[in-house]
Amino acid sequence: MAQGALDASVAYVKERKQFRRRIGEFQGIQFMLADMVMQIEASRALIYECARAGDEGDWDRLNVLASMAKCFASDMAMRVTTDAVQVFGGYGYTKDYPVERMMRDAKLAQIFEGTNQIQRLVIARHLLA
Repeated sequence: MAQGALDASVAYVKERKQFRRRIGEFQGIQFMLADMVMQIEASRALIYECARAGDEGDWDRLNVLASMAKCFASDMAMRVTTDAVQVFGGYGYTKDYPVERMMRDAKLAQIFEGTNQIQRLVIARHLLA
């Protein structure tokens, strides 16, 4: 979802013009895109670390990393898709563009398969064990 929202946003800002300039030329938009890609890459790194723990059979570490990865990635997806909707402006809320659906799906990711609050509980209990 987050990568799709970023890809759609990058394509959009290269085409959409405001004040006779592509909106991708505006510093505020560039900052938003930079934050989006950094969050996506950080999430990927955590997911890969989770996979590594599984490959190595480190089940205790895998358990807590899986909770971290699910929580972090779904929260990140919500932030990124919300930013994507903002990049699209009013069009971001219409079904004509994909970011509207991505934002709704990102919200579902935060509550499906164990809410992020439950994942935080798993993480905290691991710390306190």
